Amino acid sequence: MASYLQIENISKSYGPKVLFENIGFNINEGDKIALIAPNGTGKTSLLRILAGKDKSDSGGKIMFLRHIRIAFLEQEYDFDPGKGIFEQVMDGSRKWTKDLDHEAYFEYELRVRTLLTNFKLTDFDKKMGLLSGGEVKRVALTEMLASEADFFIMDEPTNHLDIDAIEFLEGYLSRARCTLLMVTHDRYFLDRVCNTVIEMDHGAVYQYKGDYENYLEKREERIANFNANTDKVRNILRRELEWMRSTPCARSGKAKYRKDAFYELKERAEQTLRYNTVKMDELSDGSRLGTKIIDCKNVTFSYGDRVMLKDFSYKFQRFEKIGIVGANGVGKTTFINLLLGNKMGDDGVLTGSIERGESLKIGYYSQSGMSFDEDQTVLETVNDTHLLSMFMFPHDMLNNKISKLSGGEKRRLYLLTILMQNPNLLIMDEPTNDLDVVTLNVLEEYLLGFKGSLIIVSHDRHFLDRIVDHLLIFMGDGRTKDYYGPYSEYREYVKAQLAQTKPASKEKASIQKSDAKPAQKEKKKLSYKEQREFEQLEKDIESLTAEKEQLEVSLSGGETDYGKISELTARYSEVKDLLDEKELRWLELSEQA
Repeated sequence: MASYLQIENISKSYGPKVLFENIGFNINEGDKIALIAPNGTGKTSLLRILAGKDKSDSGGKIMFLRHIRIAFLEQEYDFDPGKGIFEQVMDGSRKWTKDLDHEAYFEYELRVRTLLTNFKLTDFDKKMGLLSGGEVKRVALTEMLASEADFFIMDEPTNHLDIDAIEFLEGYLSRARCTLLMVTHDRYFLDRVCNTVIEMDHGAVYQYKGDYENYLEKREERIANFNANTDKVRNILRRELEWMRSTPCARSGKAKYRKDAFYELKERAEQTLRYNTVKMDELSDGSRLGTKIIDCKNVTFSYGDRVMLKDFSYKFQRFEKIGIVGANGVGKTTFINLLLGNKMGDDGVLTGSIERGESLKIGYYSQSGMSFDEDQTVLETVNDTHLLSMFMFPHDMLNNKISKLSGGEKRRLYLLTILMQNPNLLIMDEPTNDLDVVTLNVLEEYLLGFKGSLIIVSHDRHFLDRIVDHLLIFMGDGRTKDYYGPYSEYREYVKAQLAQTKPASKEKASIQKSDAKPAQKEKKKLSYKEQREFEQLEKDIESLTAEKEQLEVSLSGGETDYGKISELTARYSEVKDLLDEKELRWLELSEQA
């Protein structure tokens, strides 16, 4: 097995802050590695050094295998807002395509079109400036994956992606014969793609073969061993301290080597790794919560002809933990803004009613709401050293200016400012973006003990499975559904439903319409017309699935006629949309059946 990358003695500091010093590790061909560390410890800096975008302070060695092709996905994708999607990808791919012959170039274009279609970016001419953050990320991923490079370096590849896009990327990378080094906070994604975890901790690097659970287990063993050795060092230190205080030669300088050793022991004895001291229940008391939270009755909201929410009725309950899921652009953030009572623009039309309880105290964590005085210090922003310590802001960081914090550290501080408000309803829009795995574990423990109601928009499947017990699924065109249970169970339910050619059993059909009350309602039977529609849908789904598979074969079969490629790609997009529409309608009717 060839060594793709060898790293020796590289370092990075910003002013007095040392991110890492003289670290090294090796990556072999076929390794798929997740890099894990708290925000602000240098993950992005390390990736940028390896990708040639930055330099090590100490020189050191970075040795790649000769002739391998390296592609780097940064968190922020540099694009021209005036270019169309396809044009942007092809322009960004020039270093890969400049030496291709005519036939190979067409194959490359086909690969780009197929990837864009799989990422549901079928309007190839749509201007980049009109795309959402999640759509921009999918364009960046298309540019990277189309290169079919030997070695992918990826910084938070799942940030801002919806779950369908994450699962496509997950499947692609798990099957691909590539070598991979990535930073990710998505633990399911990590488990299904990676075979190794590299942890950066206190400026050192530790490597663990296996999945995320194995990493957690081995990490705990390492920490326990380190702290046990620290106790031994302290015992030795006590004896040396007695020698330092009592021996004249220590003061005369005749045993300098022993004095030097004493100070080294003293420094080592002060190092105790503490990761499990956070007691989040101290933050989670919450204000007193009344019986009325938020009542929605027949709420419809639209922008012009675009319906974002249609005839939605639901009474949010005390202590309920709801997850909101759905593809990018289907109205999840719009729904949150309606719950909050935010102004929705002059062209937005709202009907129905949204009533909020009088004792409601909302803490809102938004994707775009983070705003700080960059000249303030951490302590000036959150004047509570105990809480700052809980959220991994040690004493030596408290006087750091906000401007000196990493993006993830700012997110962590922003999160703390929300939780400090002592809300009784927490509304969180994509809270896991830009947070490291360590912070996510702390946040999860807090939310599990939170004594209030919780509404979370998230694409993080592990996070949803741990925290919420009820899903509100946004289907598009203003339609929503309820599902009582964890997210993974819902995905398995949908797959099982679609795989069956007979109606689901009454026990399995737990999915409810969005206007259902928590109590079960008697379901009406299918009418004669609906029964005929249901039977036809099964035939249509079977036919469309077969056509979709055939199109996928054709698109990957080496077709070089440009006009034919465009025709096949357009039809593939139509078939996917039709299949989605008919599968959703089949699910609706199957509930009644």
